Amino acid sequence: MIYQSDALTIDRLDGDIAELNFNLKGESVNKFDQATVSSLAAALDKLEGETGIKGLLVTSGKPVFIVGADITEFTGLFDAGADEIKGFTSANNANLNRLQNLPFPSCVAINGFALGGGFELCLACDFRVMSTAAKVGLPETKLGILPGWGGTVRLPRIIGVDEAATWIATAQEQRADKAMKVGAVDAVAEPEQLRAVALATLNNAVAGTLDYSARRQAKSSPLPLNDTEATMAFFTMKSMVQQQAGRNYPAPVKAVDVIEQARGMGLEEALQVEAQGFAELATTPVAAALVGVFLADQLLGKKARDWEKKADRKVARAAVLGAGIMGGGIAYQSAYKGVPILMKDINQEGLDLGLKEANKLLAKRVDRGRMSATEMGAVLNSIDPTLTYSGFDAVDIVVEAVVENAKVKHAVLAETEKHISDDTILASNTSTISITSLAEALSRPENFCGMHFFNPVHAMPLVEVIRGEKTSDHAVARTVAYANKMGKKAVVVKDCPGFLVNRVLFPYFDGFSKLLRDGADFQAVDKVMERWGWPMGPAYLMDVVGIDTGVHASAVMAEGFPDRMQLDFKSAPEVMFENQRYGQKNGKGFYAYVPDKRGKPQKTVSEETYKLMEPVVGERTEFADEDIVARMMLPMATEMARCLEEGIVGTPAEADLALLYGLGFPPFRGGVFRWMDTVGLDYIAAMSDKYADLGKVYEITEGMRAKLASGATYY
Repeated sequence: MIYQSDALTIDRLDGDIAELNFNLKGESVNKFDQATVSSLAAALDKLEGETGIKGLLVTSGKPVFIVGADITEFTGLFDAGADEIKGFTSANNANLNRLQNLPFPSCVAINGFALGGGFELCLACDFRVMSTAAKVGLPETKLGILPGWGGTVRLPRIIGVDEAATWIATAQEQRADKAMKVGAVDAVAEPEQLRAVALATLNNAVAGTLDYSARRQAKSSPLPLNDTEATMAFFTMKSMVQQQAGRNYPAPVKAVDVIEQARGMGLEEALQVEAQGFAELATTPVAAALVGVFLADQLLGKKARDWEKKADRKVARAAVLGAGIMGGGIAYQSAYKGVPILMKDINQEGLDLGLKEANKLLAKRVDRGRMSATEMGAVLNSIDPTLTYSGFDAVDIVVEAVVENAKVKHAVLAETEKHISDDTILASNTSTISITSLAEALSRPENFCGMHFFNPVHAMPLVEVIRGEKTSDHAVARTVAYANKMGKKAVVVKDCPGFLVNRVLFPYFDGFSKLLRDGADFQAVDKVMERWGWPMGPAYLMDVVGIDTGVHASAVMAEGFPDRMQLDFKSAPEVMFENQRYGQKNGKGFYAYVPDKRGKPQKTVSEETYKLMEPVVGERTEFADEDIVARMMLPMATEMARCLEEGIVGTPAEADLALLYGLGFPPFRGGVFRWMDTVGLDYIAAMSDKYADLGKVYEITEGMRAKLASGATYY
């Protein structure tokens, strides 16, 4: 044993080969936390002082190689100065430079994931052998930063500027075949042969058959591009990256800038350019938001796994009540993820529609090469359409997805309960109706909860699991376990009208209605909110959701919270509804929709909309962008704060992720609570005072006032 720590070891193998093995004690994966960085420095000290070593094999003692830096250590960087941030990157840069310059060749055996700093370590090695089951990549731009341990320097010099810029800007994980094709790795091996192939490669380098000196020279030299080639290459790349990333995500373009600035430099100088770029990005609100989203997602996943551990058994078979688009989407998702499902409807037409929806989604996967026709057939065969309750006594969970009508749901739930076993969980896919009130129809309310999917089911990650007054932990646990199995992000919330997402969405829509009442152009509002970061503005979103659905849900919310969600005027959405303009579902809403060649509805401006709204909107008025954003976002922010203060949702992180995964809230803003922290509660309070005449929904809560007084933040 040459060196040993809780993070890694160095052993001396036969043939005077040293093996550097990463195996972080107490963790399921290897990561580059500060302890590992320090251990690597100490290990290199020992290795450089060891006599007779001819080569270095780098391996992992875990199912993955190294997943990257410890992201939890990033959060402290955002308020630090550039010098401290550069210090964060410099310590491991020194390690990787020493690794690259060892007086003997090195070869890394890449198993599992080698991401971020883990892949940058691989790039510092002379040779890379990759398992067919492994993936590599530099995902830092997803976090609003760029690779900080030589990734922007070494990768372009190994695989070329175009490929490297694409890898870094897109932040995508790369499979072994692609990595081999572009020269990022030197060999690919089956998992059981990985170590042997890596050792053979290293021994060839030791014997002089493979030249490692030339590789080191290339990684330490300027890029082989003349000025004309560089100008054309970087202009094209930056244009492409800017178009794909958009103006709200600076990291991808900055990464290409860094590669360009350092193109004529050697390794040490180029690393300084990279460090400067890393420091500039690390201090932006975007990086803080995106890292916050990553950490919140880890928290959400842990909570979901903890709930699943409490489940008395796995969900092996499910059922859905009500076919159609929603029921068919639930059936597809369940079957696709390996849980056979009964799909019940009261008529054959409904079943046919549900099967058509599942078949359409599966056919898309086959067309895109993500599934074989045989696999598609197997999934379809695990969806069992039925007009009766036959087989319901053998399922673990039933999801009710019938029409959003309390009386209908009461009747269906009560009837279903008679046909299931005493311990089957019954869940409702209601989007607004109180779970506690629906449970009144049941004799076993402890086995009942909400399981609110978002449309389209296959595309939207979020599932709200709603606990009614009598819902048991047992019911929540099995429902979360089912959501996990379906590949969804489960957020457990308490019962109230609209639960969490719709409860905060409808004040946002009310803000929109008030803007139109006061003379705003709905197209202008859409454009401002889309520039702010929403994937679609409020008018377009209403059209997609369905204006009929929205008007119905708005009435439920107004009944539940009359002090702030009951409008005292006739709104533009109500006018659309009365004129049977329901949105995309019937081709006309705020906008008109005409299918393109692929059948996808294309949004066009409808002058009829303006004529219909004339009686309920004010004289056309131009509003500043800041005022539109404030009037739209404040109702959502104050209602979100109320939800947190009332215990409807457990943490700001869960609340923020619910809106990201359920509504498409702009990730670069991190969520509503993260946004409030960024702009400051003093700003929120000032805007609240400015718009106090618009109603209670613009009034900040007591909890917000307390935070403002104490200088506290949500994160």
